[in-house]
Amino acid sequence: MSNDSDDLPRPGSIPGATPPSGSRETAPWELGRPDGFGDRQVGGDSYGPEDDDPPPPPRRRRRLPTFGSLGRFRGHRIALYAGLSLLVLVGVVALGTVGYVWWVTRDLPSVKDLQNYAPPVTTRVYAGDGTLIGEYARERRVFVPIAFVPKLVINAFTSAEDRNFYSHPGIDVSSILRAAIKDVGRVAAGKRPEGGSTITQQVAKNFKLNADVKLKRKIQEAVLALRLDSAYSKDKILELYLNQINLGQNSYGVAAAALNYFGKSLDELTISEVAFLAALPKAPSHYDPRYHYEAAINRRNWVIGQMEENGYITREQADAAKAEPLRANTRPLGSQTQDAQYFVEEVRRQLYSKFGGSQLYDGGLQVRSTLDARLQNYAVNALRMGLVRYDRRHGWRGAKKSIDVTGDWKAALTGLGNHSGIESWDIAVVLGYRGNDVRIGLSNGEAAIIPFKELQWARPQLANMEVGAAPSKPQAVVKVGDVIYVEAIDKRGNYGLRQVPEVNGGIVAIDPHTGRILALSGGFSYDSSQYDRAMQALRQPGSTFKPFVYAAALDNGFTPTAKILDAPFCMQQGPGMPMWCPENFEKHFIGLATMRRGIVLSKNLMTVRLAQAVGMDKIAPIAERFGVYNHLDPLLANSLGSTGTTLLRMTTGFAEFVNGGKKIQPSLVDQIQDRNGKTIWRHDERKCDGCNAEWHSQSEPLLDDTREQVMDPRTAYQIVSFLQGVVQNGTGVTVASVGKPLAGKTGTSNDSRDVWFIGFSPDLAAGVYVGFDNPRTLGKREQGATVAAPIFRDFMKGALADKPATPFRVPPGIEFVNVDRLTGAVVPPGTPGSIQEAFKQGSAPGEPGAPPPMVIGGDQPATTAPTSGATGVEEGTGGLY
Repeated sequence: MSNDSDDLPRPGSIPGATPPSGSRETAPWELGRPDGFGDRQVGGDSYGPEDDDPPPPPRRRRRLPTFGSLGRFRGHRIALYAGLSLLVLVGVVALGTVGYVWWVTRDLPSVKDLQNYAPPVTTRVYAGDGTLIGEYARERRVFVPIAFVPKLVINAFTSAEDRNFYSHPGIDVSSILRAAIKDVGRVAAGKRPEGGSTITQQVAKNFKLNADVKLKRKIQEAVLALRLDSAYSKDKILELYLNQINLGQNSYGVAAAALNYFGKSLDELTISEVAFLAALPKAPSHYDPRYHYEAAINRRNWVIGQMEENGYITREQADAAKAEPLRANTRPLGSQTQDAQYFVEEVRRQLYSKFGGSQLYDGGLQVRSTLDARLQNYAVNALRMGLVRYDRRHGWRGAKKSIDVTGDWKAALTGLGNHSGIESWDIAVVLGYRGNDVRIGLSNGEAAIIPFKELQWARPQLANMEVGAAPSKPQAVVKVGDVIYVEAIDKRGNYGLRQVPEVNGGIVAIDPHTGRILALSGGFSYDSSQYDRAMQALRQPGSTFKPFVYAAALDNGFTPTAKILDAPFCMQQGPGMPMWCPENFEKHFIGLATMRRGIVLSKNLMTVRLAQAVGMDKIAPIAERFGVYNHLDPLLANSLGSTGTTLLRMTTGFAEFVNGGKKIQPSLVDQIQDRNGKTIWRHDERKCDGCNAEWHSQSEPLLDDTREQVMDPRTAYQIVSFLQGVVQNGTGVTVASVGKPLAGKTGTSNDSRDVWFIGFSPDLAAGVYVGFDNPRTLGKREQGATVAAPIFRDFMKGALADKPATPFRVPPGIEFVNVDRLTGAVVPPGTPGSIQEAFKQGSAPGEPGAPPPMVIGGDQPATTAPTSGATGVEEGTGGLY
């Protein structure tokens, strides 16, 4: 036996027990034989009794788990439970997310309606030559179909806003992740998150959602973007975006922004300009070049870099574009030309009255106005020059403001602003004196000089528009620190002293055959006063009303050689009222004189006597038919123009004399089209058969003359002849220097408060009014002939400069007789001092059946001929001429 492990008990043995004698050693896997059982030998093995079953296989003794094995078992179970819990949590979160997304998107608006997108579009007003003169809008927008948007514009905006626009399905996951990471830092810094919206998401937000930076809105935006991308083409989405996006300065859409910032259409923009526009969606106000020039430049250059990186432009193009200065000149809403501001505002009022605010500001109306840009320029300049002439005659009112020139006077001066409304004027401050000259500082910080000779006009203004002595030194006119208006008089730094007139006025010019208003200005400048004195101010027309008195007399049987007494006149006004005693402006009398002389010399007393003889009940209806008044009381004082009316009404009435007595309706607008180009209103409603026919040298189609005849055309011509005499020999003689056939009438109301000149050429009528807004005397020596007539003259000089000297048209039924200009007696042709007087056929002196000579006043009783009724009303030249 081996000695190994003799001291150790064998498995299954009892320590210390001695095995029985003669027995074999028990194998380690055997159990001891139980008592009372015999041995059984099977195959050399003894198992006990012969009929016993074999013993069961040996069983391993069950061992208790150790601490380490117990820990491993518990770890597996925890991991299992944790995994199951995580799966449940993920499922709950996923279901919750799906449920939340469903909940916040369940009521999302449909994107189908964007197929017929009709955004608010700017209403635009054009002059007769197609020049843009005005805009009205809540959102300045010019809709441009994507097919007409230049590729350069598309490339710039996709480079700046969404470089993967053409490849993603509406949302760009990579951009969202980048933005999310960036926004973590922004939120931590207390800043607003920016997001990573695609162009499609921006369309969804702009059209269907609000701008809240919330999870709910971002989810809605993403879902809508996916729907948009599946419903519309990329070009359609881009069209929506480029026409809707806010680009600052109330500019919505790229076309409006191109006009407002650069005055260009989209196809005229340079790379630099396109890149600037594409830089604006991020933060339009932050990149406004007027206030944040450097930021605007940097953002523009970044966009240019993106365009280069995407291969849309070359390196050379990018470098050249970055080197360009940014010259953005934003246009204000409303009038697009300084000279037409009153006109544009009157158009706006009429459009609002006719179509309402929604159509006016959102409907995209295209308005073709009657404005003639050339005539408008002449009208505005003539009115301004005339008002300044008058104002300088009546002295200097002194500076209205002053500043401290020892500090930063430039900043203080710039803050005051130029409110003159005159582009050539500048605001300046008096810095000191150099001899008799005045040193001034201009708004740009530069210094300049006002020579003493430019101060000579600045006499102090006294009461009743009188003036004091001429200044002897500059200190008598301006003091250091005075803020004044100046205008350059040469290129050597010399300026003249200017003053915004207190007096104001209006001018209007119309086509006498159609009523089209060709020029209109309601004041010195719209910036200094928005009150329109051409169409809104009710003022006494004074002597400009006299032609209607004389027309009533001619229509009621009087002839041009009828005699009227010019002498003192008084009449009772009623119980308890003082006597009414009108006077002539000149305070002297000429005795008996012809009708022609009465109107040519503007004699008040002759006019009153004539009105009394004819009857105001016959005069008032003529003024009403001519549109001067809606209703005029038949009071004798009204024969001298004592009831207020407007400049436009008076000018329209005079135009109806020169057009042969035809009624016209003044209009600022020729035609209005809706946003789709359909004509929805026209001033001229006549139909023209054949106007659209192909031209094959056929005769021009003739249009019916639908104008109402409101006066015998022969009477109308006789008034034209009288008014021509006013220009040739009367109170309007200053107008004769124009050198063309002209006619007109001066007007001066009581105490020279309102002064007028209304006149015309054969094809152009114009009127001028001047007065204070709070009526007071213009000065005892001022009248229509000295203030208003020169303005009319200056306008007509420009307006008719390239026109032939067209004579006034004579209607059928008029015959000319040579008469003495002063007495009206018939004289042989060629007699010195004679004129050709216009008589209605059969009424000339000496003709059979002619009425007897008529005299009003004097030693003879007043006589009048029978009224002419409607004789000859249908006669005349007819048509538009």
